[in-house]
Amino acid sequence: MARGGRGKPAPDGALAGGVSPAFGVLKWTSFTHSCIYLALLVCAFAIGKPEPTTTVLGFTHGILWIAMSLACIAAARARIVSLRLAVAVAVLGGIGPFFGSYEFTREERTREASCN
Repeated sequence: MARGGRGKPAPDGALAGGVSPAFGVLKWTSFTHSCIYLALLVCAFAIGKPEPTTTVLGFTHGILWIAMSLACIAAARARIVSLRLAVAVAVLGGIGPFFGSYEFTREERTREASCN
């Protein structure tokens, strides 16, 4: 057992005993964040900056990025997600949350492959 009574992580960063339901919540929140960011990009560049919409989407993106960053850092400390995934969300998520969504998909596939 690691300090604090937590199990040791598997080599790929997954929990050795299984996957926490928090992983799924974080994954789907990341996908929602990516959709909101895509809508922001479309509104800002393709439609021509319709003011109330871009403001709301931009604010939502910023708040979600902060919330996802804090949640993923806490999840990495609890060994629910890998450090690589937490860094992708916290560092690269401000540029584009698509990095985090990709990392959630990659980590989920890695976990499924290691279980089989």
